[in-house]
Amino acid sequence: MKVNSIIWLRRDLRLYDNAALFHALKNSDQVFTVFIFDTHILNKLKNKKDRRIEFILKSLKEIKENLNKQGSDLIIEKGEPETLIPNLIKEYKCDSLYINRDYEAYAQERDNSITEILSKKQVKTFAFKDQVLFECDEILTQSNKPYTVFTPYKNNHLKKLNEEGIDLYKCEDHKSNFAKFTHKPLPSIEELSFEKTNLEELDLPTGTSGGKKLLEKFYKNIKIYSKSRNYPAVRGVSYLSVHNRFGTLSIRHLAKMAIEADNDGASTWLSELIWRDFYFQIIANFPHVSKNKSFKPQFENLQFENDEKKFEAWKNGLTGFPIIDAAMKQINQTGYMHNRLRMIVSSFLVKDLLIDWRWGEQYFQDNLIDFDFSANNGGWQWAASTGCDSQPYFRIFNPILQSEKFDKDGLFIKKYLPQLEPLSSKQIHQPWMHFEKNTDTFPIKLGEDYPFPIIDHSKQRDKALAMYKACKCFLATLIKKIIINRPE
Repeated sequence: MKVNSIIWLRRDLRLYDNAALFHALKNSDQVFTVFIFDTHILNKLKNKKDRRIEFILKSLKEIKENLNKQGSDLIIEKGEPETLIPNLIKEYKCDSLYINRDYEAYAQERDNSITEILSKKQVKTFAFKDQVLFECDEILTQSNKPYTVFTPYKNNHLKKLNEEGIDLYKCEDHKSNFAKFTHKPLPSIEELSFEKTNLEELDLPTGTSGGKKLLEKFYKNIKIYSKSRNYPAVRGVSYLSVHNRFGTLSIRHLAKMAIEADNDGASTWLSELIWRDFYFQIIANFPHVSKNKSFKPQFENLQFENDEKKFEAWKNGLTGFPIIDAAMKQINQTGYMHNRLRMIVSSFLVKDLLIDWRWGEQYFQDNLIDFDFSANNGGWQWAASTGCDSQPYFRIFNPILQSEKFDKDGLFIKKYLPQLEPLSSKQIHQPWMHFEKNTDTFPIKLGEDYPFPIIDHSKQRDKALAMYKACKCFLATLIKKIIINRPE
């Protein structure tokens, strides 16, 4: 009797070094490959020109073409997985479902529900570790608890990596077990109720082949990564974040390459790959962060001003701080933002504009092509000093100093704010200061060509410090009252 299985692709859009796919092929006579455009997720996407949808479609096209070459095909459906998966299991007379584990709250609820539905039909679900190097319970403290500070986590993670090594799953050894069949054509982006974006205009190749091209380019210069990664005007980063997000490349493959490179740049990059694991284990072990809550309860009730006009200025790159505005133009125009800039703009939103970090978190969620809940939440809570391993609340980025340090000549700024092209490298970081001294001869007209700054950084810094101190004092007072009034 033939054993038929379904491999359901989600955050693992590749046919190589895929844990669930490998085990499905190895243990089945026929494997049917499935991807579902989950309407639970699609319906929450506000922007109909969402680059993520187009990236996924193009990556699926590559998978479909590769399967076609082997006489197989990719089943692509749109709808609710809880209904579609059982129906596909029945249609293709399958005995089992293979998936790679997902650690986000919705995904876990969905997968548990489907597993329960299938078990009642005597269909087994097999889940595997794939999008991380180590799962949430594999790297623990000596007291058997999850880490909340990155450095000791990283040290333990590296030790375990060195002890166990990294093996890749050779899916190609069992490719003859892909089911031989044909399915309907790839849906158009319009059939998914979305619109074409400017993705083709961006230097972002899709699918596994596109990811490998970027990786090859990055690998040639990986030795200088630790120095070049902080400068947005330089091609110093890998640009692989979206490929990590959708799994068009394997995390094991990337980590293995970093270890084999054995230089300072590669070590820095490997640390950033470990950050991914760290944030995944945070959302798995501390589920309250997935419910709009601060990781640190003492900062749950910060009294943000939440000025909507200032928020609109931040979103649209109209704050009057060039490095902030150029970064926001980048995300709005490309769906991407350089990592150094993510730290600068998030600090600015929370500690200069005094706006709730959750507003910024949501904006990034809506607009980043590489949006990943765990890293996005972790990054915003780090900037807001509310998260695990966060910067202390009294450390506040100065946007002018950050601009002068990481975009010294204003090359990145001028790319996204071409109206500032006439300004010198001294003028461009705080044009208002130079404009006030030489109003008549200044190359641009502030207030017309470019806005005046909407806040005074030094004043807002003082207000931010007062806001955090007040929150801490309130909590201390509350705890004291509880202790005093506690019955014997």
